This record gives sequence, structure tokens and C-alpha cells, in this order.
Amino acid sequence: MAQNLRQAEILRIAQAEGRALVEDLAARLGVTVQTVRRDLNALAAAGRLMRVHGGAIPPSGVANIAYAERRRLNAAAKEAIGRRAAAEVPEAASLFLGIGTTCEAVARALAGRRGLMVVTNNLTVATILAEGGGAEVVVTGGVLRPADAGLVGEMAAEAVRGFRPDLAILGISGVDAAGSLLDFDLREAAVSRAALAAARRRLLVADAAKFARTAPVRVAGLAEIDALVTDAALPAALARAAEAAGTAVVLAGFAAEGGHD
Repeated sequence: MAQNLRQAEILRIAQAEGRALVEDLAARLGVTVQTVRRDLNALAAAGRLMRVHGGAIPPSGVANIAYAERRRLNAAAKEAIGRRAAAEVPEAASLFLGIGTTCEAVARALAGRRGLMVVTNNLTVATILAEGGGAEVVVTGGVLRPADAGLVGEMAAEAVRGFRPDLAILGISGVDAAGSLLDFDLREAAVSRAALAAARRRLLVADAAKFARTAPVRVAGLAEIDALVTDAALPAALARAAEAAGTAVVLAGFAAEGGHD
């Protein structure tokens, strides 16, 4: 298959399935993984795809990637971030835990921890913590978003304003080079802002792929975040923005399988 035809097929697969994985592409296209990596790098350089661990995804626009796909993307990094963020939670603390696959990883790391009170607008997080036992779980009201079991809108935001948690842990759809935290849903952004305003300490959990993604709604800036827990060093411009904002950067180490795609 000619290179430009092969790259066109890679784009088709990525757009149809929400992601394109190196080893899967190599098997489907009958080429080496090195060839696939070169194609992905070329497509990323042209702005057609965005590289993530293990492959690539379509570049962000005004619609987010399907939730099931997001759960699989960078799963090992998210679990490591979840464990590291959980280590930041004091004993007998109150916290808000938001929507997103990385917040779910935090919940798994906290499952079974006793003495916590957790306010959440994420029904998946609530279920994980309830099944783990030990934590008192408070679920906000709001409009249920079926795609990810998130509760959003003014009812959820108003519920969050009724608390003063020790810590808010939030996920995000993207972080730009200037340090703006970006999302796709105005209703979710309103809940996130309420949590940031209510909490005594604010923690952002985001894997490195988020630093190359864009989204249309600005939630906040890094100055409103006390610490960012991530899996890799920040790009230079974002690192400068974090330093200027006084935001601590906490790295969660993990052993990636199959290299560092």
C-alpha cells in the first residue's frame, strides 16, 4: 500500500474508531510498527492526528472523544496519576471528586479508605467508593449525562456550593500552553468552577496527552490550581505558565508497556 494511501487508511480508522493503535495498525496494514510510527508522526506533524501513548487519536475540536475510548487511552498513566493523587488526600478529609476517567482512577485508589467524606457529580466515582466501603459519599443532583454518568448543570453546581471541602480533585479535557483549563461542556465547566471556589486546596489530574488537546470552554487558569498531578514533564511553555502561576507539578511515575508511543 502506497504511503499516502496507507496514511489515508490510518486517518479513516482513527476517525471511525476514535483511536489508532500502533500494533493493531501494523497487523491490519501489513507493515512494521516502525512504519506505522513514522506515519503517525507525519500525520501528527501535519495536524491530522494527535499522538498518545500507544498510537494516536483525532485532534480535538468541539466534540470530545467517546467515553469508552477515553477510558482505554493512556490507562496505565491514569492509574498511576490516580494513585499519586490519592496520596495527596489527608486522613479523615472531605473532598470533591469530579467527572472523568482520571477521576475514576483516583476513586479506585481511594476505595476502602476510611474516614473520608466525598462529594461527587460522577455516578461511576460514587459507585466505586460505595463498593469499596469506608467513605461517606454524597452525590449532587443535576442533569444526568448518559455517556459518562456525570451530573451537570446549575443544580449540580448549587449542590457543590453548599460544601467547603478540604480538597477538590478535578479532571479536564485539555490544557493549553498558556495554562487555561479547557472543557467541552458549559454545564460541566460550571460545576468545576463551583468546586474550585469551594475547596481549600485544588488538585488537577491530567495525563500528558491533555497538553496537546484543545476544547472550546475555558474552566479556569493554572493560578486557580494548587497542584497538577501528571505522568510526564510539562512542555516548556506550559511549565513556564505553571511556574508563573505558582502551581506545583507532581509527577506520577509508571512503567509503560511496549515503549513510549
